[in-house]
Amino acid sequence: MDRCEQCIVRQFSALNALTKDELMQMTVCRTSESVKKGQVLFTEGEFLKGVYCIKNGICKLTKLSANGREQIVKLITRGDLLGQRSIMSNEKVNLSAIAVTDMEICLLPREEILRSMETNREFSSEMIRDVCHDLKNANNSTVNMAQKTVKQRLADTLLYLYRTFGVDEHGFLRAQLTREELAGLVGTATESLIRMLSGFTRDGLIQTEGKKIKPATVPGLEKISNGQEGITS
Repeated sequence: MDRCEQCIVRQFSALNALTKDELMQMTVCRTSESVKKGQVLFTEGEFLKGVYCIKNGICKLTKLSANGREQIVKLITRGDLLGQRSIMSNEKVNLSAIAVTDMEICLLPREEILRSMETNREFSSEMIRDVCHDLKNANNSTVNMAQKTVKQRLADTLLYLYRTFGVDEHGFLRAQLTREELAGLVGTATESLIRMLSGFTRDGLIQTEGKKIKPATVPGLEKISNGQEGITS
């Protein structure tokens, strides 16, 4: 069994502030799990048993709108922690988490997380900083949803996927989402998303192959994101 103190993933999160003894205790108490694509980690309204540490893979945080459409709030990937706000506030989660790809995760018990927060000031500060960072991003997302057009939001989303997950050896986005998932991330209907992708392809902004998308011109997408027309070559 891999030990938490030897796990390189912890270096990307607040877990890096834990002491060696705390990491050793976490190793004893945590549970590791392989999650298949499409599997639900938790659903809105649950009390979580701990904080999830994402070792590999991608999952989506979603919320159902009043009309039953799935809105993707955020994508969670390798090195991220999931569920810390609910553990810290002792509240039910207000989102659902679903695997977009096969995943490797560890569940760190809430009791150990809270105990370390009480005794380790640096760890507590890092956890609070993470939650504040998520809140800032949520606020920015709300503003963008209200002020930007669907075309701008699609460009934003493609740039986010490009910068966060990168591309494969052929230049296609590594994070391969279905058209429904991409529409949920952009905040539009799937039919509108498909039409918009066709327009981006026609304008030379992207290339597609099945569900795979290749950003053909990042500067062009940036211009669309900023509300400017035309393509920068």
